[in-house]
Amino acid sequence: MFDFTTVLKENPDGVLATQDGAKVRTRVFKYLFADGNKIYFCTSSQKPVYDQLKANPNVSFCTYPKDFTLVLSVCGKVIFTEDAALKKRALDENSTIKGVYETPDNPIFKLFYIDAEEVETFSFADGLKSYTL
Repeated sequence: MFDFTTVLKENPDGVLATQDGAKVRTRVFKYLFADGNKIYFCTSSQKPVYDQLKANPNVSFCTYPKDFTLVLSVCGKVIFTEDAALKKRALDENSTIKGVYETPDNPIFKLFYIDAEEVETFSFADGLKSYTL
């Protein structure tokens, strides 16, 4: 099986696509960490993306290196978690996030993961490849 987490670790900044009513919205997000097929991110409960994710949890996250040698797209459903240990890990591993939310019990700090169902890669050398998880 393709190890998509290596690509995510090397290229943590990407684009998250969500549904906003009849429109698709994209925004820059940072991959935090993964556990199996669970790919973790965070947001604020005060941002429109939080409401969009709650209303329609189907998303896609895309990332790639600067030279576009391998484009990675992960599709699945978003699940929010209030697990204090996971929130602490997110803060401990990312000083920028810690500077914003400070503590795991901050009520606007929302940790979520994409329960990855499908991974696609594209490269000019290998073309498009799909992996069902």
